[in-house]
Amino acid sequence: MKKIIAALILVLTATGVAFAQENEPSFEKQDDLVKATYYHDNGMIREVGYFKDEKLHDQWIRYDKSGKISVVANYDNGIKEGKWYIVGEETTKEITYKENKLIKVEEVQGTDLSFI
Repeated sequence: MKKIIAALILVLTATGVAFAQENEPSFEKQDDLVKATYYHDNGMIREVGYFKDEKLHDQWIRYDKSGKISVVANYDNGIKEGKWYIVGEETTKEITYKENKLIKVEEVQGTDLSFI
């Protein structure tokens, strides 16, 4: 019985380690940018975006555990810039930033971000 429990613990531990390694973030150099991809515990993509000179840059997209977009953010060399979208249950908040300053928040009907 002890051998079975020990074997089961070993299998579960090895599976957990292998699963955790699959969920490590990935980084891919693309010209002067680095594309970063982070994962949820279930293996689905959690967030994708770019770094430039180690600062958040360009568009970042965050997904919920089922793969649906939950946040779209835009940066310019680490500074919040342009339109951001935060998806709720039935509406989406459209937030506008200019040079890291909040300019406007609007709530729009629907959660379809297919235009992104």
